[in-house]
Amino acid sequence: MKMQQLLERNAVFMGSAATYDEASIALVGVPMDFTVSFRPGTRMGPQQVRMVSSGLEEYSYYLKRSLQEISFYDCGDVVLPYGNVIGSLHRVGAVAEQILKDGKFPLFMGGEHLVSLPIIQAVASRYPDLVLVHLDAHADLREDYIGESRSHATVIRQACKFLRPGHVYQLGIRSGTAEEFRFAMENTRMFPDQVAEIIPQVIAEIGSKPVYITFDIDVVDPAYAPGTGTPEPGGITAREALAVIHQLGQTRVVGFDLVEVSPVYDPSERTTLLAAKLVREAMLTFC
Repeated sequence: MKMQQLLERNAVFMGSAATYDEASIALVGVPMDFTVSFRPGTRMGPQQVRMVSSGLEEYSYYLKRSLQEISFYDCGDVVLPYGNVIGSLHRVGAVAEQILKDGKFPLFMGGEHLVSLPIIQAVASRYPDLVLVHLDAHADLREDYIGESRSHATVIRQACKFLRPGHVYQLGIRSGTAEEFRFAMENTRMFPDQVAEIIPQVIAEIGSKPVYITFDIDVVDPAYAPGTGTPEPGGITAREALAVIHQLGQTRVVGFDLVEVSPVYDPSERTTLLAAKLVREAMLTFC
């Protein structure tokens, strides 16, 4: 199936180019929340982030750059076979593979965190030395969740199976089982409850290796981002989240996703506005 057949385009993120061919960045939404463990609704995230993006400026005063200076195309959302987890992941992976084949920077919006798995796998196939930087409140290192190995609670554990040892960095983690933390001690570079203060060390350790960033919005404290399915008190501020994106621009970022935005739990729309701003800053920082 051709990539165009896997995508549906409705609302568009502000500043999108007119055509896919002219863009260097491909923005894709994945409206999936089949395996969420607490509160559903992340399937609504990509479209709502697009809707509120028009409330922001295309210009970033932090970076002194505008979306008008880069070329990105909002491809729309992946059309998913609802209820079919494996089939949906295959479709997401096919889209990611085509974007990489076309030489474009993949930038995805979720949806639940499981949608990151086939994207990371596609990027890792192209960059064997890939480093994963995982920003999240939750470890996501379970072997399975209620008997299911494919879950938003298992996504990083699954990624560890094909990424090189020591190439998974986990920042901001403040929730997980005892077994997950034991696994992290032996298999990942986890810095529990640390983000901004550890970034310089992480950047130094990564060096020139290619980096994929997966950003779960719940790494941000629910005071700033309540619109998520599994809010966890004690997170970073919105300002810190933006600063982390800017700092990670010192690394060689080859892909990015932002997941777990669930608009129904935030009528103020501050979560989706933050998400849209993070997407804007990511495009202007990494590309």
